[in-house]
Amino acid sequence: MLDRFAPYWLWALLSLPPILWLNQAMTSTNPRVVHMLVHPTGEWAARILILTMMISPLLLLFKNRNWARWLRKNRRYFGVAAFGYAALHTAFYLVDKGSMDRVITELPRFYIWTGWAAFAIFVPMAVTSMDYFVRVMGTWWKWLQRWTYAAAVLVLLHWASLHQWEHPMVAFVHFAPLAALEAYRIWYWYLRGRTPATTINAQEPLG
Repeated sequence: MLDRFAPYWLWALLSLPPILWLNQAMTSTNPRVVHMLVHPTGEWAARILILTMMISPLLLLFKNRNWARWLRKNRRYFGVAAFGYAALHTAFYLVDKGSMDRVITELPRFYIWTGWAAFAIFVPMAVTSMDYFVRVMGTWWKWLQRWTYAAAVLVLLHWASLHQWEHPMVAFVHFAPLAALEAYRIWYWYLRGRTPATTINAQEPLG
């Protein structure tokens, strides 16, 4: 039943936090409300990105699970949602700064330009997320999607370096499950097939 209405109830669920944040930004009397919303929007964008990237290695671990197949079917929705959250995070940041001069002044800072670089990667990926571009771009579409890994590293650095690296473990803890699953994925595809005999033969001197 849920799978039948998946696109609708999933998008409703993913849209709920942004709707609440926007309502809070427009109705709150607190003059710092937008500043207060910059961080949670960015953190949730990172969390959804992590979830999206965890789907592929999870499929290797739980191939026959219905929930794993459901995640694969809706992976693109999660990816687009991660971009939407990141776009809202960026919008709140720009409104909070109040002028382009302040934005440009902060741009050379490590925790700022890493965020902008990650967002710049997300833009073409989000624009080409439709089936039309998948067909037109062919293998180039998959090449573009692989830039997700570079964006994820930039997001990690952006998050960990906030406030001059005062609390980097928060970001690392969030990304740890993804790192573990990607390590398993590498082992599964590239190391699993190696046998002890193969390793011994590879170490024998030539001649």
